[in-house]
Amino acid sequence: MDFLYTYETLKLEFPLVGPERARFVILGVPFDGTTSFKAGARFGPTLIRHATLNLESYVLDYDVDIAELPIADIGDVAVVAGDPRRTADRVRETIEELKRINPDALPVLLGGEHSQTLGAVEALKPASYVVFDAHLDLRESYEDNPYNHACVARRISELGVKEAMFGIRSGTREEVSYAQEKGIPWVHARDYSFDAFIELVKPLPEPVYLSVDIDVFDLSLVPSTGTPEAGGLGFWDVIKALEWLAENKKIAGFDIMEVAGENLGNPTSLTAAKLLFYFIGMMGV
Repeated sequence: MDFLYTYETLKLEFPLVGPERARFVILGVPFDGTTSFKAGARFGPTLIRHATLNLESYVLDYDVDIAELPIADIGDVAVVAGDPRRTADRVRETIEELKRINPDALPVLLGGEHSQTLGAVEALKPASYVVFDAHLDLRESYEDNPYNHACVARRISELGVKEAMFGIRSGTREEVSYAQEKGIPWVHARDYSFDAFIELVKPLPEPVYLSVDIDVFDLSLVPSTGTPEAGGLGFWDVIKALEWLAENKKIAGFDIMEVAGENLGNPTSLTAAKLLFYFIGMMGV
């Protein structure tokens, strides 16, 4: 098994299994080479893993103890400093190797900037991409780099993957025009509702890759992220949507991206860790 990883592994207070036997396989992508406002997403995987120490493994809402589920953590992808394309290639190669040895494994990425979702989508080849994000991320290029974090949804769209976006509250006129041209539906954070979510995701083909850019949440929950935006969604808004997807769609992969900061136990990492446990719990029912 030739995974591209470093030493970091999930700091859970229960045993992990090997990736060949796991239902959920976690890998970190500590990359923030194109971050355009606040650096620090490179620390995201470590911050989320550390924050799990604050959580009970028993998820009340689902009567599931994730300590009883087959979870593996294969560590962090060895990033290529400053190169989002080559790092995404390593993400792709790592997930392809994982699926070779365990086709039933569900990859769970911890980021790291959003550019790296591209590598996971390329490996898993989902039919649809559902993303919770403050930003459209549909730029053709940003800062002379087509693989910038602000371009990830554009690159995924070009793969022929259907997309739906929720919690949006930032974008350019060019991005809005591209979304209209390609028929990419999105819901502004101020207009978000569960009914609006269902209307857009129900017809999407399966399997679905699910991505949560942590900046989708209200800023009070996630002050440490690369491009923070006021006016975001509540935690339970997103959980309710994920529950519907877990019950009604086949999920190809999941990620939590753009967690940043330098202090252990910061609110952003705690929000992300709770989200991670809830996702595993709802999928493990």
